[in-house]
Amino acid sequence: MNTLLLYLFRFLSVYIGVNATLYTMSALGISSAGFFARLLASYAALLFCAMYGVFASIVLRLVGRHRIAQWATGRAFKYTMALTTGVRFTVISGKEHLKTRPAVFIGNHQSELDVLLLGSIFPPYCSVTAKKSLARVPFLGWFMALSGTVFIDRSNRSTALKAFEGAANEMRRERQSVFIFPEGTRSYAEEPRLLGFKKGAFHLAIQAGVDVVPIVAGCYWGILGARERRFVGGEIPVRVLPPISTKGLTSADVEELTRNTRELMLRELIELTESPQGQKAARPAGSAGSSKHERSTPQAYAARIGVDGVAVSSETDSRRTAKSDGQMHDSL
Repeated sequence: MNTLLLYLFRFLSVYIGVNATLYTMSALGISSAGFFARLLASYAALLFCAMYGVFASIVLRLVGRHRIAQWATGRAFKYTMALTTGVRFTVISGKEHLKTRPAVFIGNHQSELDVLLLGSIFPPYCSVTAKKSLARVPFLGWFMALSGTVFIDRSNRSTALKAFEGAANEMRRERQSVFIFPEGTRSYAEEPRLLGFKKGAFHLAIQAGVDVVPIVAGCYWGILGARERRFVGGEIPVRVLPPISTKGLTSADVEELTRNTRELMLRELIELTESPQGQKAARPAGSAGSSKHERSTPQAYAARIGVDGVAVSSETDSRRTAKSDGQMHDSL
């Protein structure tokens, strides 16, 4: 036991020393040092909060409150990341819609930093869906399993549909909400854009008879750009949109619901990135930006896909959506 504690102390000493050195180099103008410093801090925060989550999930399960374990762990991650990296997601409108219960919450999926988005906006009595392989990751997978995560085997459509059927039943029975990224994968967007939406979230909402609550985070490529080795502190704005009712809808309405919701979120994403708060997230204070980023403005992107004000009517965007829909599973 003493040997284990000694190794742990040595590891923490080396970690703190390396990270402090990197942050110092960043303050002296070496931007890549800041990237690696915040990257190390993020992984350490994730590991620490995952371990905390395992402990919290066990304790909360013993007292019958395990359904708030992901909310409790998410908040711990939110404050840990704010302290160690200076990155924060802030809800600037629609916070009251997070109280909708039960509901299927959906959000745009930009990068690994979206774990912090979940920690910042996650309501109580809500769980995430995740690919089945994550269940085998030490600490993180253990925490997710103990706290009620809905694991989906994307390679097996029948088992995936059964998982969603079980989730729908639990949502009705326990008033448990679910959070899903309908894009299915990270976009790593350098401009306000969305990938094609998979339909699983909308099938689930209709099957469970609950509202869909869209959540839009501003484009934060200016905060985290992995290829550019840029990772800086900043505030990323988030809008929670009004719930979309699924009352009276059937599986025949899924395609239209998916398309309309995506268009709504895309409009909000473009407007949010054009706003003062959004532009602050897209290019943090003190960042000079790049010529590529200058050319790829929200206005230019809106013009390319045919967004004028709040209207989305571009045939190009419709073809892009149709192509994406054609490439994905019927329901996932």
